[in-house]
Amino acid sequence: MKSTKKNAPQMQVYLGPVDKVMRWAQKSALWPLPFGTACCAVEFMASVASHFDMSRFGAELVRFSPRQADMMIVAGTITNKQAAILRRIYEQMAKPNWVIAMGACTVSGGLFKSYSVLQGIDKVIPVDVYIPGCPPRPEALLYGFMKLQEKIEKGL
Repeated sequence: MKSTKKNAPQMQVYLGPVDKVMRWAQKSALWPLPFGTACCAVEFMASVASHFDMSRFGAELVRFSPRQADMMIVAGTITNKQAAILRRIYEQMAKPNWVIAMGACTVSGGLFKSYSVLQGIDKVIPVDVYIPGCPPRPEALLYGFMKLQEKIEKGL
């Protein structure tokens, strides 16, 4: 029996830069690690729930182990005693990793101007996206997440 080209399987090959494909894969499958300490954590829970559905952006697998996550969402008031713990968890995360600071308390200490509250987590770990608000709405978190995806896609 003679095989014809019509019956032969077709093979498609993507020819392009590998780093572009890697960035697309990274932005499309982020695994968040929540570090929620206050009311902003409830807004994070709402954004993962079915009404706002963060999973449509590729962040469906919320991980509670730093070794399995590549994006940390810090939501809530961080005290100076928690700063060392936050830094240790950040260092244990898989590389490359990203950080979203969610809420006024996380971004700048919020209304707590005291010796015990960390006045912004960027003093301890690098932050990629800041989401202000007290507490920020789930839509704001989704917008910040899309901004992080754009940043990853551009390779910044």
